Amino acid sequence: MLDQDPRQAREFFAQKLLYTTGPCELDGQIRRKERITIVDVRRAEDYRAGHVPGALNLPQGKWHTHAGLSKDRATVLYGYNQTCKLGALAAFELASAGFPVVEMEGGFEAWQREVR
Repeated sequence: MLDQDPRQAREFFAQKLLYTTGPCELDGQIRRKERITIVDVRRAEDYRAGHVPGALNLPQGKWHTHAGLSKDRATVLYGYNQTCKLGALAAFELASAGFPVVEMEGGFEAWQREVR
């Protein structure tokens, strides 16, 4: 651990802060009515069972449609939980298509646990 470069760590965390958010931060953005699009990338039946308020459902296989998305606002994506890679996969695909993206760490599971 002592051979870590503080400059590289600074760059890593700067990037992390730009492209990730947490449930509490997202809740604040919702309350402040910030111009964001929230996208739940889980299966439709899981979305129907519960989701972040205002979130659109765009499950895998539909990301290419860009339904409900806009390139003039940040798109906040989330999947199931901390180990679910769907949010990151969707972020990669949408960023490749020119959409500004942020992933909510912890997924819907963290939202349920941290935001009541």
